[in-house]
Amino acid sequence: MMPLDTVLPFVGAAILLDLAPGPDNLFVLSQSALYGRRAGFSVTAGLCTGLLVHTGAVALGVAALLQASPTAFLVLKGIGAAYLAWLALGAFRAGALELRSDSADRPSRIRLFTQGILMNITNPKVSLFFLAFLPQFVDPSRGAPWLQILLLGALFILTVILVFGGMAWAGGGLRGWLGRSSRVQILLNRLTGLLFLGLALKLALF
Repeated sequence: MMPLDTVLPFVGAAILLDLAPGPDNLFVLSQSALYGRRAGFSVTAGLCTGLLVHTGAVALGVAALLQASPTAFLVLKGIGAAYLAWLALGAFRAGALELRSDSADRPSRIRLFTQGILMNITNPKVSLFFLAFLPQFVDPSRGAPWLQILLLGALFILTVILVFGGMAWAGGGLRGWLGRSSRVQILLNRLTGLLFLGLALKLALF
């Protein structure tokens, strides 16, 4: 059992990180606004599933191996950049939709869930972030470090569910307004495409 003087600072830092504007929470907001709250919740579930992978990787030391191998890091960055560029292309090509629950063009929740997973696990910087962030709150005198990392990862994922879930709920409130404006829908798709393209370039070049 972790003491409160470890848990509370960790949760506070995690919430601040979740609230900081970034590709994940902006994607949740955009998909919720376009397709409704369930779409945002599906993306959030996918992102959290990806975080489970990163947490396990850090606990097992895989992230440390990734950090030590420039080749493995570059390969994973290349895969992530290519996937994000593909998503950007799809967003740029998307037009306005008739925002109904039965719209044929509406992406399935499985597809959005899968996109959330792939966005997360193909970004090696998430593993490296976890590798740098989680161990700061680990105290070997309190038990097995790997178990503490798993617990911290679970706490981090819980904050993501709460914060991103709130963003999905808020973004879904914009859907009725978007349904009356095809131009705003197209603009939001273009902004989403720019977001993906910018992240792809960042992964590829930095």
